[in-house]
Amino acid sequence: MAKPPPPCALYLISPLETGGDFPGRLARALDASEGTNPVSAFQFRVKGLDQHEAAALAAPLQAICAERDVAFVVNDSTALARRLGADGVHLGQGDGTVAEAREELPADVQVGVTCHASKHLAMEAGEAGADYVAFGAFHPSTTKDTEHRAELDVLEWWANLFEIPCVAIGGITPDNAAPLIAAGADFLAVSGAVWNGDEVEAIRAFAEVLAENRA
Repeated sequence: MAKPPPPCALYLISPLETGGDFPGRLARALDASEGTNPVSAFQFRVKGLDQHEAAALAAPLQAICAERDVAFVVNDSTALARRLGADGVHLGQGDGTVAEAREELPADVQVGVTCHASKHLAMEAGEAGADYVAFGAFHPSTTKDTEHRAELDVLEWWANLFEIPCVAIGGITPDNAAPLIAAGADFLAVSGAVWNGDEVEAIRAFAEVLAENRA
């Protein structure tokens, strides 16, 4: 008898500003939910910093994640992921290939790939050995400009045909998350919905939606 898929979880993405009081905010977010933490992974996403500056900002955040058994993923940079000993790296379409990342990183490091709304890009990533694929944006985002819009059917298609996990991204809030979960998303990538307000309230709201829509 086939095992049921694991419940959908949160993939928390940092704001671009991760200094100041942000480490405290991250800790509060990861500790917000009573019982099981709904956040499985945290992506460190900064722009325009050299590797030394980025590593200094990442260090306390990585420690906070490690203490709570949350995977620490670096956005865009395989080199920074290697330097930090990160749990994963997330590659955009212009950030190099899965094969290149595999050559640079230890075998147990997770490699994810942005696939926008493209079934073709997702299949290519899966064939190349990606550990997960990310589809989006499903809704307008306050975090970044969205050139590509994805529909629920791409999640349904992927979930029915492939075992590699898929991530839904783009403007996801507690109010619009349920259809994405129902369509087969393994992870919901969230940023603005958490960091643009009270992170504790937001994580608790997401946890409630995830629990209500658990298969």
